[in-house]
Amino acid sequence: MAQATFSVRMDETLKMEFEALCTNMGMNMSTAINVFARAVVKEKRIPFEVSASDVFSKEKAFRTFNEIREQAVKNGTADMTMEEIDEEIAKARKGIE
Repeated sequence: MAQATFSVRMDETLKMEFEALCTNMGMNMSTAINVFARAVVKEKRIPFEVSASDVFSKEKAFRTFNEIREQAVKNGTADMTMEEIDEEIAKARKGIE
């Protein structure tokens, strides 16, 4: 199989930490990157979660919405009108159950 060169820019400290970790695992950085690339191709996804605490993905928003909807069905509140919801909010703000 033909080989190709792949160049990556990264923070110098990160590079040194990554290189040391790879060495501890008995491989070089090139081998580690190849392991990662093979896992991505095989699984057709990044093989770990990539997230930021302030980013809310579309998929996560739909999951959260569906969880809330399921809970509303269980609680018997799924068919509430906006007026009923507003009344419940007003009661909650006043501490009325």
